[in-house]
Amino acid sequence: MCEILAPCGDKNTAIIAINSGADAIYLGLSDFSARESAVNFSFEDLKETINYAAYFGVKVYVAMNTLIKDSELDAFFDTIKRVWECGADAIILQDIFIGKYIKERCPQIVLHLSTQAGVCNEYGARLAKEFGFSRVILSRETLLCDIAKITKIIETEVFIQGALCTCFSGQCYLSSFIGGNSGNRGRCKQPCRKLYSIDREGYDVPAYRLSLSDLCVGGDIDKLVSAGVTSFKIEGRMRRPEYVAAAVQYYKNILGGKEGDLSSLKRTYNRGNYTNGLAFGQEKNFISSDVQGHLGEYLGIISVKNGNYVCHSTFQSDKGDCFKVLRDGKEVGGAAYLQSTKGGFIVSSDKRLKNGDKLFITTDVKLNERLLACKRFINVEVSACFAEGELPEISLNGYKFFGKEKLLKAESRALAEDDIVACFNKIDGRPFNIFFGKIDIVGKPYLGMGALNALRRDVYNIFCKKITYKGERDADFSYNKISIENKNNGKTAVISSDLNGVEADIAIYKPKEYFCDHSAVLKGFSGEKYLYLPAFMCGDELDKLKPFVSPFDGIYCEGTYGIVYARELGKPFFAGTGFNITNSVAANLCGAKYYCVSKELTVREAMPLCSGRAFYLYGGGIKVMDLIYCPFSKTCRTCDKRDFYTLTDGENRKFPIRRYKTGECRFELYNCANLVTAEKKQAGCLFDYTIASVATDKITRGHTQSPVK
Repeated sequence: MCEILAPCGDKNTAIIAINSGADAIYLGLSDFSARESAVNFSFEDLKETINYAAYFGVKVYVAMNTLIKDSELDAFFDTIKRVWECGADAIILQDIFIGKYIKERCPQIVLHLSTQAGVCNEYGARLAKEFGFSRVILSRETLLCDIAKITKIIETEVFIQGALCTCFSGQCYLSSFIGGNSGNRGRCKQPCRKLYSIDREGYDVPAYRLSLSDLCVGGDIDKLVSAGVTSFKIEGRMRRPEYVAAAVQYYKNILGGKEGDLSSLKRTYNRGNYTNGLAFGQEKNFISSDVQGHLGEYLGIISVKNGNYVCHSTFQSDKGDCFKVLRDGKEVGGAAYLQSTKGGFIVSSDKRLKNGDKLFITTDVKLNERLLACKRFINVEVSACFAEGELPEISLNGYKFFGKEKLLKAESRALAEDDIVACFNKIDGRPFNIFFGKIDIVGKPYLGMGALNALRRDVYNIFCKKITYKGERDADFSYNKISIENKNNGKTAVISSDLNGVEADIAIYKPKEYFCDHSAVLKGFSGEKYLYLPAFMCGDELDKLKPFVSPFDGIYCEGTYGIVYARELGKPFFAGTGFNITNSVAANLCGAKYYCVSKELTVREAMPLCSGRAFYLYGGGIKVMDLIYCPFSKTCRTCDKRDFYTLTDGENRKFPIRRYKTGECRFELYNCANLVTAEKKQAGCLFDYTIASVATDKITRGHTQSPVK
């Protein structure tokens, strides 16, 4: 099965996505959705949408993929129950441990693991299957070779179209720490789409240095089909309905062996003229540094004639069409259709345009009308037998229905076949394409038009309930609050690439280069030694890394794949801040020797989760992004290969960037200010010294006890 999965920010978009041919849709409620700014769905809207989708066999997946705090668990589980009982085909979760908890208590609920969970290799896929998930929505960074391995383990869903996050899935904290709006809680303000400069030649001028082009896999979807992918996901719950329609039709055509209409797709939304994503390797146009928003489709060159801005084009523009103007590849401003002229059309603009400016159409009114006009119908064959002295018998697609009273003999005009046809052609707004089978009239039966209409309404209502029924949907499980014995383990853990001068209970070594012997670095440290693993590592890298793990006492990992990887190597496991442990369920079920609660929690929120195994990030740097691509467009020949760079925003705030190497160069972005936690320590203390040496950092931390000599 190849499923085209469409995004829906509201009920209207859901109907349009279904009418455009989507095989499945995904949506969110007003609460617990990773797209809080979308209109989203009430329970009434959800039920109506599920019923409409069921007419066509379209599945509905409900995204409840935010991080859940302990105080929200009761409401969250109650919402899960209601969503399932409404008829959702699956529920999308970010927290893999909450998923495990639900499946143990209510196995019939179908769960999909969100891309926010960061599954990118077979180890993460194995854990998802072990915990009861039916499908994993892979991180956008997952390589094609890993996708092929994962599809042999568990059903997969892969993004093929839409916006790309600059940070690895589920690991972005930039919006949270610079503005208090957590992306993991559905409130991302997209600071990655702003202007930045980087202190490297050629990148030191402000541009959209972190803004990625939109994903468009296009014809490469065939490679994903061959890899065994089940569901092909279009991103865009915040996008307009005409974009969703265009994207669905584009990929349905490609999978059907036809040519996709890329022009329509570009005109509805196009950031950066598209990239085919990291599954196939980073392309030159992966970063859209010059244009941040909707670029549209190129139409022609502007000529200034008699004070008019003329675009020479064969395109027949019309009233309401809107455009974007670029000069030397950079956005100048917008324009709107004014009137037609010989060989093209004239536009108006608030900006002063020049000869040679390029015009791109961003709103094509006629195209949008055509996209939104798509309709979808189900064929309903109506057969009937109206026999004098018998109950009326109606058959719809083989389902038989009977009237409540026997038909009397007509005293004057008897019921005719034309009466029945005219009556049952009234579909009352339902998406039915009615055609008729055998209509039998036996004797001279009588039935008044009012009674016939009432019979039709009853039959259609019962028929609709039958074809939308999804069986018993009971989700009766109770949440019993998990009590965690609050206990401070009294330990100090340090993350660093340099263990010189570190005096702590646990050293978490973060290599600059992973595939080498690290034993010499560890000789001077007498405590527990853990190897730091980032949230993203591909399967080949993890296989290659195995011989280099032996000098370490355990593994510290930012991704849940580390649980299975450590288990396979027989090593103790430390669940890092990237696990995003925000509730007692996750703290209880993570199964790690040590775990760190989410760095997005306040001390007050974190302390109830702190058992004797718990740590809290108390000081040092705050990693806010993992970049699984090169921000310098892989210009390897001219690269200065520095370990650190500085990203500067429009307010002159400076964010350190660290380079490290696994198979390729990867990068981490740190917050512009170090963390200082002044509150009383009620958990093990974790310090991140990745971007500063231990010696130079001890003054700026502001702690009375320092994990340094």
